[in-house]
Amino acid sequence: MEAPPLTESLTETRRAAADDPARGHETVVVIDFGAQYSMLIARRVREQSVYCEVIPFDAPASRVDGLDVRGFILSGGPASVYEEGAPQTPLWVYESGKPVLGICYGMQLLAHQLGGRVAPGTEREFGPAWIRQSAPSPLLAGLPEDLDVWMSHGDRVDLMPPGFAPVAESANSPVAVMADVARGYYGLQFHPEVVHTPRGADMLRNFVRDVCGCEGTWTPGNFIEETVAAIRAQVGTGRVICGLSGGVDSAVAAALVHKAIGDQLTCIFVDNGLLRAGEAEQVVSTFERHMAINLIHVEAEAQFLAALAEVTNPETKRKRIGETFIRIFEREARKIEDANFLCQGTLYPDVIESGSHGAGAAVIKTHHNVGGLPADMKLGLVEPLRWLFKDEVRRIGEALGLQEEMVWRHPFPGPGLAIRVMGEVTREKLDMLRGADLIVMDEIQKAGLYRSIWQSFAVLTDTKTVGVMGDYRTYGYAVAIRAVVADDAMTADWAKLPHDLLGRMSNRIVNEVHGINRVVYDITSKPPGTIEWE
Repeated sequence: MEAPPLTESLTETRRAAADDPARGHETVVVIDFGAQYSMLIARRVREQSVYCEVIPFDAPASRVDGLDVRGFILSGGPASVYEEGAPQTPLWVYESGKPVLGICYGMQLLAHQLGGRVAPGTEREFGPAWIRQSAPSPLLAGLPEDLDVWMSHGDRVDLMPPGFAPVAESANSPVAVMADVARGYYGLQFHPEVVHTPRGADMLRNFVRDVCGCEGTWTPGNFIEETVAAIRAQVGTGRVICGLSGGVDSAVAAALVHKAIGDQLTCIFVDNGLLRAGEAEQVVSTFERHMAINLIHVEAEAQFLAALAEVTNPETKRKRIGETFIRIFEREARKIEDANFLCQGTLYPDVIESGSHGAGAAVIKTHHNVGGLPADMKLGLVEPLRWLFKDEVRRIGEALGLQEEMVWRHPFPGPGLAIRVMGEVTREKLDMLRGADLIVMDEIQKAGLYRSIWQSFAVLTDTKTVGVMGDYRTYGYAVAIRAVVADDAMTADWAKLPHDLLGRMSNRIVNEVHGINRVVYDITSKPPGTIEWE
């Protein structure tokens, strides 16, 4: 049976989403009002072994068709509920009869839409605050009377809706937590999802487990079993091709598909010459020798460097790399007879950042996964990780038996080192960057910090500076070290690395890597910056 063109299969993937095993579990749905932390709320819920999905506030009720919805969480947001045109909770959420938890703006919407009143606060609350419980409630059950929390609001609930009662207060918010226990409606004026609210995870657990009645079946074992069955049902006797990048996403996706269909999978590893030191060799060793997966290894460094010659614009780099990859991948894929499906390691944050999530989502950068393949290739799409966060992918990888160094490898951009070399990309610059990057990785690992840091790497800037080495004046490149801590890369903070560690990195880089004579450390968070420089 001939599979539909890729452009059609993408639509079919969304249309058939209810059949995805990730969506067959008890679910809590986050309604997103443009909050910075919406994805973090979802991750916190999933940490309770409960599936959670984020949808925009203007989504129709059909968006949750096929989901076993047990409750809703209304996110924060930048608007004021009483302003004209402010986003509102869709009525179908209230009509569902399911429990609802409003966080910050979401709490104010509960008040505003259900008969209460929201007004500007006499004093704004941004940052740490203390709340005190004034009455017992299922949401705060088992927690201390006094709790430190993270506030971020200028408005407050001035009058609670009928049926609600206050259960906690702060110095500036008489209603810091409100509850309508009979309906299962709760409001928090603060953010339980951030680490700055230490007992926030307990509050979310109380909501999803006790209020919503979720049992917690969202586990790696269940996911693997159900996903393997789904892949077998989707693929049948067809053949699947998968583009390996060397990162954990494509590795876990390939391992899942291989577990499901074995030799019906062929992986294509296009070695673009833009990987870190030793990565290409590790990919070949892992998949071809240790996992016995059919692997086509294409050495294409020369083609990619030719495509990048004299290119300095970051988006042009990404597009050139993508176009070159597609040409090579298409050429190799056509050699595989009867290929019916394409496997991709797309993750849930990829879906959000690519602007396909819903109204108001913005494209931050060109999508870095395989995409844009010619429609006449007529490949169906297999995306076994589409609904997962990175930490969930790592747990799946561990459960599948992948090597620790592959599962816990720091995220690496699809365009590779090309976007960590500022300006034109040349083999000489790539070699310098690999040398510096290897030292950064080595020192981070020796310090025992690799697993606690989300991402760390070196950037070769396009700036040359004067230096002195011995009795000689030098004119070499400046390298920037980047290290961040994050939960899912939607937001990130710069890692507070020990000064002696930074000193060792700097000393080794300028002494061991010819052409570099200065090292700086990037202390920019996301936002306002991005994790990558380009």
